[in-house]
Amino acid sequence: MSIVNKRLRKFCTAALAGVLLAGVLPLGASADEPYDVYNYDRWGEAIPSQAGYIADRSVSGEDLGISHFTNPSDIFRDDQNQFYVCDKGNNRIVVVNTEWSKVLNVLEDFTMPDGSKTTLKNPTGVYVSPENQLVYIADTDNSRILISDTKGNVKLEITKPESEVYDQDLTFLPQKVLVDKACNVYVVLNNTTSGACVFNPKGEFTGFYGANRVEQTAEVAARYFWSAIATEEMRDKMKASVPSGFSNFDLDAEGFIFTSTESSTQDTDRVKKVNPAGYNLFADYDVIWGDGSSLWYSGTTYATRIVDIDISDDGMINCLDLTTGRVFQYDEECNLLFILGTTGDQVGGFKQVSALETLDTNIYVLDAGKNTVTIFKETVFGSIVHEATNLYNAGYYEEALGPWQEVLKRDGNYRRAYIGIASAMLKKGDYAESMKYAKLADSPYRYNEAFEGYRSEFLKEYFNILIIGALVLIGGGYGFHKWRKKKRTQNTAGKEGDAQ
Repeated sequence: MSIVNKRLRKFCTAALAGVLLAGVLPLGASADEPYDVYNYDRWGEAIPSQAGYIADRSVSGEDLGISHFTNPSDIFRDDQNQFYVCDKGNNRIVVVNTEWSKVLNVLEDFTMPDGSKTTLKNPTGVYVSPENQLVYIADTDNSRILISDTKGNVKLEITKPESEVYDQDLTFLPQKVLVDKACNVYVVLNNTTSGACVFNPKGEFTGFYGANRVEQTAEVAARYFWSAIATEEMRDKMKASVPSGFSNFDLDAEGFIFTSTESSTQDTDRVKKVNPAGYNLFADYDVIWGDGSSLWYSGTTYATRIVDIDISDDGMINCLDLTTGRVFQYDEECNLLFILGTTGDQVGGFKQVSALETLDTNIYVLDAGKNTVTIFKETVFGSIVHEATNLYNAGYYEEALGPWQEVLKRDGNYRRAYIGIASAMLKKGDYAESMKYAKLADSPYRYNEAFEGYRSEFLKEYFNILIIGALVLIGGGYGFHKWRKKKRTQNTAGKEGDAQ
């Protein structure tokens, strides 16, 4: 293929993907979905796909029998499967039942420990700890974290830390809040890139946690070089390279904290799985979070901005893209499973997504523009993929083989199924088939594993034949050498005789 043809193919691919992402080309649209359903193939190109979820319904405040939501900013499901909506514009926390059919409680008036009354002011985050059943609220414009019981009785108030570690010139504007199993409180701020602010159960500041890395671009490398040889005055004038701050975080069943970053210009640490030491366990993963790259269409550049992240009970990683209103779902090994949602006025379309949550097989997306919550339900195709994925991730590769094959019957482009079948065949010892599916999935790691097995099996089966063949070749070579030597000696003797 010529260079011109290669460039033309890349241009056409980018244009097609841009059109698809802009939601104007009816490729792969499900009969039940009002928008295009797509996924990515092994070359990283957007292709039509089967829907894993269907937008079932949209719920407003009026539907629940209360006044409408105004700029809702966060949603959280507690261990009783009740939903807490942080209704920012109305300065309240609305508690909704599992079915999203009625309001169970509204938290807007709080009683302080001294008996005085207080209210919220533009709250942006809410979390309910299963360990102590307390409600943690990021009360942003009151510059505090408010901790109360479910009746509004405040147990603790966390305000700006008085510490040398915390820059006293910074305001304390908490955006999101999370509590671990030891009841330590993690707070996302909008004006620091040092990571999450951490407080112990007593509300005492203990430091920062899990700061993102600076992306190593050519510009950053050049700046580092010049700063090394510049004078102090010149360094003061240089623009500092700083990492992006968190946009949100979530906690999985094992206690690992997952963080998301909204930056549209930095790919490094866009999504992280952070261990207790603050190390990103995804640092070495070759994964693209959200859409493959910044895409241009009709004068607009589309770039992923992950505004929220949720880890479902079965370990699925759900990322919410502010730019396109889409949810990108990955399994625990960071394989992309489904893409759902879009921008628009229809059910399943959004104006300004702000948060998401999961319960069983449902995904709940909060829209600060429409002031609603949209409920997505799993399709039959989605249930088959999830069954296969859960079996695979639990180590039951052979048991997952049947579901993966069923997935391919329904969607022959579904890359994750090829990976699953390659692993199942490897487990069964069918190395040739494993190599075949690993190649179709463009998975070098699995192909190499299968090839090693295939080579070992081949050597084991034909070892004796190979040894005998080798001995025959060695013996034949030795005999031929002796014959040539004897022949050469005879020829030399004959020439000497003729000379005499």
